[in-house]
Amino acid sequence: MKYLIVIAGPTASGKTKLGIELAKLFNTEILSADSRQFYREMNIGTAKPSAEELAAVKHHFVNNLSIQDNYTVGDYEKDALRILDEIYANNDVALMVGGSGLFIQAVCDGLNEFPEVTEEIRDDLTKTYKKHGIWVLQKELKEKDPDYFEIVDKNNQQRLIRALEICRVSGKPYSSFRNQPKEERIFTPIYIIMDWEREELYDRINLRVDMMMRDKLIDEVKSLADYRHLNALQSVGYQEFFGYFDEAYDVYEAIRLVKRNSRRYAKRQMTWFRKIEEAGFYNPAEYEAILAFINQKMGKTTTDSENIEPENTQD
Repeated sequence: MKYLIVIAGPTASGKTKLGIELAKLFNTEILSADSRQFYREMNIGTAKPSAEELAAVKHHFVNNLSIQDNYTVGDYEKDALRILDEIYANNDVALMVGGSGLFIQAVCDGLNEFPEVTEEIRDDLTKTYKKHGIWVLQKELKEKDPDYFEIVDKNNQQRLIRALEICRVSGKPYSSFRNQPKEERIFTPIYIIMDWEREELYDRINLRVDMMMRDKLIDEVKSLADYRHLNALQSVGYQEFFGYFDEAYDVYEAIRLVKRNSRRYAKRQMTWFRKIEEAGFYNPAEYEAILAFINQKMGKTTTDSENIEPENTQD
């Protein structure tokens, strides 16, 4: 039996350190499921693993793309399954670590079959967005698919447009296609979701943003300002500073918006992950309980004898 241990959860919840500890324990490799960490040019604002952490365990899908590359969740599914096949040739266990729910779902369950979308529909939605702004897309999606509207990143126009394409071409909610039967996989996912009290998590998020500013996040964003139109830069921690560069508000307001939007993003992430009924929800400090959960899912009756205490990290 092959297993994929999925360490998921909101931003700043301690996924990275726990994933590395478990990868060492099982002598295996990690697939990043944080779609922002794919991009080589985005480092501080994406909270990538440090050079030491990347050296400790082999990571896939970190720094593998440029912000100018066109890379879809379907591409990720195909590439991830190929890498998993290589890992499973020598190991029964692999790790996936990240907070991008759609990418995790694509690998574990498969992408559902969606109807073909005409160029006319896609062009009309794009023109609507450019002319009227994102609120028009939000309004239409809330009317046509309120279930998906509750969990989608409402500031990601590409996600909104994609959902509305399906709604318009099919006359059905986008979410109805996402809930099709799962595809068969050669592995069994074991989901471990990082779980914190809300206020404690929000404090961690605020502290992380402060640390990013100390590490000169603003200089990183400034170096990428010419590429602000690219999808990769439509990310929390980057887009908020463009308004500051345009003198729409001061730097303190930009920082406030980054913290606020990061907290909102974390809330959406947990809405997504709480729908995984078979998941175990743990604080990352509950290491022995996490090991017991993994062993139970693998059909084992005892926990591993090693006592590894992961440090308290920002992610």
